[in-house]
Amino acid sequence: MSKQVEKPEWVHVAAAFEASGQTQREFAQQRGVRLSTLQSWVYRSRRAETARNEPVRLLPVQVATAPAASESVLEVVAASGARVRFAVGTDVAYVARLVAALGR
Repeated sequence: MSKQVEKPEWVHVAAAFEASGQTQREFAQQRGVRLSTLQSWVYRSRRAETARNEPVRLLPVQVATAPAASESVLEVVAASGARVRFAVGTDVAYVARLVAALGR
């Protein structure tokens, strides 16, 4: 693939890589493409796929009274009734992913 390759074709190349079961290096060598270019398009493809598959969901919350200063544990109750307790300062993105996974 030494000729200039257009964007739609790279989308197909990235998809072919994902289905190949090869490492990026093996795939790039077999196809005759630059490894860095393949890596870039695979990254873009994965990022776009994640954006399409994970729509933002807003969940209703109920605000309770502020915890006493000595409390260092917070709790989230999912719609399913599952309770998740975590320490103050825990990564909010991690808690959000955990609650989303429990809701599935």
